[in-house]
Amino acid sequence: MGQFFKGNQILGRKGTIGCVSLEITQRCNLDCSLCYLSESSALVTDMPIEELYRRLDEIINFYGPGTNVQISGGDPTLRDRRELLAIVRYARKIGLHPALFTNGKKCSRELLEELSEAGLSDVAFHVDLTQNLKGYETEADLNKLRSELIERARGLPLLVIFNTTVHESNFKEIPAVVEFFIKNSDVVGMASFQLQADTGRGILHQRPELISLETVQKKVSQGAGNLLPWDTILIGHPKCHTYVPTLAVNGKAFGIIDDSLIFSDFLRDFSHVTHDRREGPTKIAWTYLKKCIQHPQWILRALTYFLPRIWKIRKDIITGKGRTNKISFFIQNFMDKDNLDSERIDACSFMVMTKEGPVSMCKHNANRDNYILQPIQSADEEKTFYPLPSLKEPKVITLET
Repeated sequence: MGQFFKGNQILGRKGTIGCVSLEITQRCNLDCSLCYLSESSALVTDMPIEELYRRLDEIINFYGPGTNVQISGGDPTLRDRRELLAIVRYARKIGLHPALFTNGKKCSRELLEELSEAGLSDVAFHVDLTQNLKGYETEADLNKLRSELIERARGLPLLVIFNTTVHESNFKEIPAVVEFFIKNSDVVGMASFQLQADTGRGILHQRPELISLETVQKKVSQGAGNLLPWDTILIGHPKCHTYVPTLAVNGKAFGIIDDSLIFSDFLRDFSHVTHDRREGPTKIAWTYLKKCIQHPQWILRALTYFLPRIWKIRKDIITGKGRTNKISFFIQNFMDKDNLDSERIDACSFMVMTKEGPVSMCKHNANRDNYILQPIQSADEEKTFYPLPSLKEPKVITLET
């Protein structure tokens, strides 16, 4: 991480990587105007499950137990249901934290229950105007669909995430979208906003100047009802993404930690503490509280830090009748395919596991066919899987460095 390995940098302390994507299918049941898939993706046959198991093993080998793995695609729910469950079960068995990344069209309550029982940690629903869904003209219209997905996941031991791609047509609506997520923070645990990038087969290309990390931060803060502390926590390269955990109170969201020094000291003393998000916020808080006994100075320090901040928002706490929820906001700044920054690639915290090993997500999306069209030999080298059924001979592809 080099120059970015500062005291408030999570990577290298709480984990070796932010997350790794495992693409279990290239097929999708939508055709988004900002799609990272390639023109070839729809023709690619699902790779053998044995290869996916091997790639999960590789994730463990590279990054260790506790790594967050995105079960993605395409849309992973288009994979054979039994295989999808088996993939999640295997990921959990070997010590990974699997998350399902889906548009939700085929994600029923029954499937979510089965996936949860198999060991799923998170479910991330991607819903926004780029999907061109009939009858939905604004992001506000899409709240009906978001509400349906929220109800499907309600009560399950899953972190519920919503992904929203930010582009010119919905930029002004971001504050209202944030307000919706805060209102539903009894179920929604994270809202992620992905900035438009010129990559893949989508019809929208380079983002307009009004969309940047800074302008989207302002829009999210506007929806939260106050200025959020975006610079307190570092996850990887600061130009790639920003993250802030908040406390939702009375329709507003307040940053939980706004002091980089305190957070740096917290990482120093508690980076060894592990927890499973499936346990829920109460049990996780109890885990850290017990660890405070080993660092008694933190009890006083926490009281000194939090009590003035709680007092500052006391009116909202009273008006909201004491109801509070935790919701985090995440902004991802993906790169255009023709404008990759080598410094950011080298410091990437969001990888894709490929046949050759982990590759930066932005680099993978910029050269997707180079990875997904490679023939794959079985472990015993007796069989060869051809991603494109029309290929009679292995297609030799030179990977870009």
